[in-house]
Amino acid sequence: MASEISVKLPDGSELELPRGTTGADAAAAIGPGLARAALAIKVDGELRDLGAPLSGGESIEVITEKSPESLELVRHDAAHVLAESVLDLWPQAKISIGPPIADGFYYDIEFPDGESPGEDDLARIEQRMAEHIKADEPFERRELSSDEAIAYFGDQGQDYKVELIEDLARDDGESTVSLYRNGPFEDLCRGPHGPSTGRIGAFKLTSLAGAYWRGDENRQMLTRIYGTAFHSRKELEQHLERLEQARARDHRRLGPQLDLFMLRPEAPGMPFWLPDGTVLLGLIEAEVRGQLARRGYVEIKTPQVLDEELWHRSGHWENYRENMFFVEAAQREGSRSGGRRFALKPMNCPGACLAYDAERHSYRDLPLRLAEFGLVSRYEREGVLHGLLRVRGFTQDDAHVYCTLEQVTDEVDSICEAIDELYERFGFEDVQVELSTRPERSIGTEEQWERAEGSLREALERQGREYEVSPGEGTFYGPKIDFHVTDALGRCWQCGTCQLDFQMPERFELTYTGADNAEHRPVMIHRALVGSMERFAGILIEHHAGRFPLWLAPVQAGILPVADRHVDYARRVAAELREAGVRVRVDERSESVGRKIREAELAKWPYMLVVGDEEEGEGKVAVRSHDRGDLGKKSVAELAQQVADSAAAA
Repeated sequence: MASEISVKLPDGSELELPRGTTGADAAAAIGPGLARAALAIKVDGELRDLGAPLSGGESIEVITEKSPESLELVRHDAAHVLAESVLDLWPQAKISIGPPIADGFYYDIEFPDGESPGEDDLARIEQRMAEHIKADEPFERRELSSDEAIAYFGDQGQDYKVELIEDLARDDGESTVSLYRNGPFEDLCRGPHGPSTGRIGAFKLTSLAGAYWRGDENRQMLTRIYGTAFHSRKELEQHLERLEQARARDHRRLGPQLDLFMLRPEAPGMPFWLPDGTVLLGLIEAEVRGQLARRGYVEIKTPQVLDEELWHRSGHWENYRENMFFVEAAQREGSRSGGRRFALKPMNCPGACLAYDAERHSYRDLPLRLAEFGLVSRYEREGVLHGLLRVRGFTQDDAHVYCTLEQVTDEVDSICEAIDELYERFGFEDVQVELSTRPERSIGTEEQWERAEGSLREALERQGREYEVSPGEGTFYGPKIDFHVTDALGRCWQCGTCQLDFQMPERFELTYTGADNAEHRPVMIHRALVGSMERFAGILIEHHAGRFPLWLAPVQAGILPVADRHVDYARRVAAELREAGVRVRVDERSESVGRKIREAELAKWPYMLVVGDEEEGEGKVAVRSHDRGDLGKKSVAELAQQVADSAAAA
């Protein structure tokens, strides 16, 4: 057996090392500076501990603070230190899971009755965490059999760890599990971890929340402690500033404050839209409808409740039933044999297929573009619902295009162009595109998927678009192009989508008569320009911090009478502005004009129009703008024209 092994470095060169070498040894062989900076090692694309042995023939990369993966690594380390510190302070606490996430980490913990921490306790936990980090405790990995690990955590009363191990053994066939120790604390963990707690840079615990164990509202409610970690104090402070901005823009706070929507326990995940919010939705819908009109779409409306058999036919039953709501109607109809079962539609596509099939089609009819603002219902556990961004009931700006294979690229071009125009209109400048390919759970042949993926690639490349490929992230019926907008805080949101489908036309036996007078199967394109209307509204609220551009503001001008005697004049001004197409609100309360102005600012109305004796005598209004301050007196006609011009220029 050779005494040396060879590994490949990122620059393509080979590194000779003694057999039995670890990742830490490889870093030291490259140079002492790299050895000091090393956090982990990537072996053939997989992140591993520095102590993991190398067998030879692998491609390796030493991970340092400069590596993209490094933040996830130190945040994982910090999550362990968080759990360790909580157990120092609450020895009877039961810990469950603590992963790194996009902007930090969290740990879900069950505290003894009456001892759950409050926000004031976070500083105490942070102090204990700082002590463990200063101690520079090494992370040490070991493996136990599943039975040994169950006994180990069972003796400590850590029931959640026991459940996790039992599930790994039963569902995944795991006979061994790995544990990581730092200081006196040892946790169930796959890893990897950095060399020691001392490599965690600046950190901060940011908030507390409730979280059901495994997202199941029928299970124990745990306390989730959120935190974040960075390599430097400066990076942390910049992140905390972004968090503060995000809290100020949170749509769950702004929505009720601006009288846009409310969320009620009587309908979890199903928002109630208030008058101003309904105006906002209508304005979004109008922009989408403008694209429909320009691009030759016709609208349909399909039922919300459909026979369960339809979902078997469409393929949703096998691939999506756990996310559906079902309705039993048989007992009401007096049936003793079970009768028919119905489902609330989670998607609009099967209904669109029935609409297509309502009449015969010729190749001359194609492409046939059927649009629908369809209300859909999808089951989500209460523990994962999040304002408007993750709901159970929402309206999808759906359309289904039936076309020939030769027409696909032109249709995809048109859809992408519509999305570009809409996002620019709504104030999103940075849009990223992602092509997602066949997932594990899917329907259709390999050939069909290759043709579908090839058609979408061709369309994107013909447009000269840059795009990322996400293997295995397509829908169960076909590949898709997703569009991600970046908001004012730099956060990325998936909104529009364009999905190619050869399967559903087969399942619904859809046909058209070709030029050869034979029956052919159409290709189906599923597309949404903004996606969920409710979710898009939530994104817009946060992007604009509730202060919408003039054309999108539910109330464009608030009229503020100085005294009760000016209310009649204010009403006449409002009527004239409404006639000119301006959305106005009159504040008729018997409050001081100063208070009315302050509250109009909080309501984020673009214009405030003050009317008193002088304004009424001159037939004018005193105009204040949020952006430009006091604009002086204007006639109602002048103001209406200014609003129209500003809205058109936006």
